[in-house]
Amino acid sequence: MIPRIIADKVRQALSYQAVTALIGPRQVGKTSLAHQIAKEYPKALYLDLEDRNDRNRLSNPVLFFESMEDRLIILDEIHRVPDLFPTLRGVIDKARRRKKAKGRFLILGSAGIDLLKQSGESLAGRIAYIEMTPFSPLEVDKKRKAYEQLWLRGGFPNSYLAKSDKESMILRKDFIRTYLERDVSLFGPRIPAEILERLWTMLAHNQACLLNASKLAKSLGLSAQSINRYIDLLSDLFLIRRLRPYHFNIGKRLVKAPKIYIRDSGFVHALLGLESMEQLMGHPVLGMSWEAFVLESLLSILPWRSPAFFYKTSAGAEIDLLIEHKDQTLWAIEIKRSLSPKIERGFYQACSDLKPTQSFIVYAGEDSYPISDQVSAIGLYDMIQKLRKLD
Repeated sequence: MIPRIIADKVRQALSYQAVTALIGPRQVGKTSLAHQIAKEYPKALYLDLEDRNDRNRLSNPVLFFESMEDRLIILDEIHRVPDLFPTLRGVIDKARRRKKAKGRFLILGSAGIDLLKQSGESLAGRIAYIEMTPFSPLEVDKKRKAYEQLWLRGGFPNSYLAKSDKESMILRKDFIRTYLERDVSLFGPRIPAEILERLWTMLAHNQACLLNASKLAKSLGLSAQSINRYIDLLSDLFLIRRLRPYHFNIGKRLVKAPKIYIRDSGFVHALLGLESMEQLMGHPVLGMSWEAFVLESLLSILPWRSPAFFYKTSAGAEIDLLIEHKDQTLWAIEIKRSLSPKIERGFYQACSDLKPTQSFIVYAGEDSYPISDQVSAIGLYDMIQKLRKLD
């Protein structure tokens, strides 16, 4: 098993909070991590709420939980039983009065919308949220071959660890089909699988581009409102990211639409039929796929309360990723696939507008070196380490 960086955050949350919620997409490794942590608690109890027998054990949840007061209880697929949240609140408040509330529950969920809404209404002040993402470059071998495999196959464990690129592609296509036919309908209005597959494929072709809901709607014969609703749902399922534009009162005409990304690069390549690195290298999506892969790798390690944006003006000034740290300082990050990156005028213009504290070009090489007085070239691994030290 590849050790997960997020494990220490889960342990820390369990040490001070009554409920720790580990959320993220299906098959990202939440259950495996929960079983690993359970071994550190001799009496830990795991319940899979997709299993009818385990759900039946909670026919009287208050009595059940109170009888397990000295045990860590892991509730997997919590969205299956949303009515549990008010019960958890009552059980936790009683345990608090006896000073036995810390580390009571580890709950796992595959969707943000249901889990955050239900728990936010019932467990405010009693719950810590931790998002688990697919594998980060820090969690695989530092060698170039491992990086490229992670980029090509994506970071979902089964896909990344497959015996071959062909097997990895089959696993990803099966995963996409499962979401299309079953999982999406569990969390929102039923969407025809054919429509959703076409939408995903169109988003893959437009990876890292500005969202144009009207254009997508016209191509699919839907309304722009429907497209936005579908994208909202896919975002809540941790499959799509909408990166917001940075707005600042500088007298410029700023782009207002968000950028849209399919979060896992392996899904992009599966939707486009790109099984090998050779096929990827010859495809027009190459540069945008690399941008999205780097962006997700950086955001997966971004410290809490450090929001991320992009910056773009109608005059051509542009920054791929803008990170605002908790002390209000800005880091400007441009992403290039080249081994000898060059700074474009639009990046200089954007830096002149915003005056970031530090500016970087994250490129496909490994060395770090200055490009100008204000801008440094840096490899992905070293950039992730810089962000990690800020946490």
